[in-house]
Amino acid sequence: MDVLPLPFVRAAGEPYELGLRHGGERAAALNAFYDDSLCRLNKVLARPVTPAGLAPRVEAYRRAIEDAVPDLATEIRGLAAGAGLTEAQACLLQIRREIMGYRTVPAMGDCTTYARTGDAGPVVAQTVDLNGDLDDQITVLELSRDDTPRRSLLLSFGGLLGYLGLNSSGLAVGLNLVLAGTWRPGVPPYLAVRHVLDHADTVDEALALLRGLPLASSRCFTLCDARRAVCAEYDGGTWRVTEGPETAHTNHFLHPDLAPRDEINVFARRSSVKRLDTCRTRLAALPATATAEDHFALLSAPPLCVADNGDIRRERTVAAAVLLPREGELRLRPGDPSRSATHVFRLC
Repeated sequence: MDVLPLPFVRAAGEPYELGLRHGGERAAALNAFYDDSLCRLNKVLARPVTPAGLAPRVEAYRRAIEDAVPDLATEIRGLAAGAGLTEAQACLLQIRREIMGYRTVPAMGDCTTYARTGDAGPVVAQTVDLNGDLDDQITVLELSRDDTPRRSLLLSFGGLLGYLGLNSSGLAVGLNLVLAGTWRPGVPPYLAVRHVLDHADTVDEALALLRGLPLASSRCFTLCDARRAVCAEYDGGTWRVTEGPETAHTNHFLHPDLAPRDEINVFARRSSVKRLDTCRTRLAALPATATAEDHFALLSAPPLCVADNGDIRRERTVAAAVLLPREGELRLRPGDPSRSATHVFRLC
């Protein structure tokens, strides 16, 4: 099996201090990533972009983040200072997926996620399918803010303040790309995940926080605590929530109110439906006593695990994660999970 080194950043303090520590420890990697065809945007976009050309959009997002989640805006400034980047460059790292959009880069797949509650304890498990060959940008963050007793354990890519994760209150959050509506300056969903883990103890509180954010783009959030597992779908204007002792989601809308607005292309939809059906079948066969390694086995086989076809523009599985919120554990297999070892991170 491949054993890839995983950067781990532990930071505590005020938001600026968290960003400063994160940026300082990852400075060389973040500068190299930024300089690599502008965060690899120009390796996946059909038309090249430039910092000058993106400047008005980046500034619009920066203002939206400052207005909605000022503590995270402060952390972005700390990230910039620590890494030796400008604030605009650090902001671009947060909104990279929004810059790609979904009309200029048609998605072919983007994560399979499921959650389960029960006597064995809650779990959220998912593949992370991204383009851009981002497995070399993985970082795990353990963060403790001075203004809250909650501590968070998060998976990050290339300077993101969050991607998926859990907190010390026993709440876990995963997410999936869904395509609808008009993407616009607002809070990127990855920052929304972080905001929820900073401020929510339960699924109910997380849903209330999400509904109060001006989200930049459509997504589905999988939320799980000791009592509830839900999928919260957002199409750019409307929220719909489904729940059960088990939930599963891929990249097409499941709620009947949102399904007619889905803009996923036909080829990606076939992949999404196949992965969802396979996930549900495998999950139904998984005993309540399943271990984290059992969950990784489920995620590591095709079609849930999407192989690398050599095209940097196409999504592939760059990691698989199993979140155990009761234990405060994030278990991660970087790269192709069928070929990598499991790394275990625990909240201290």
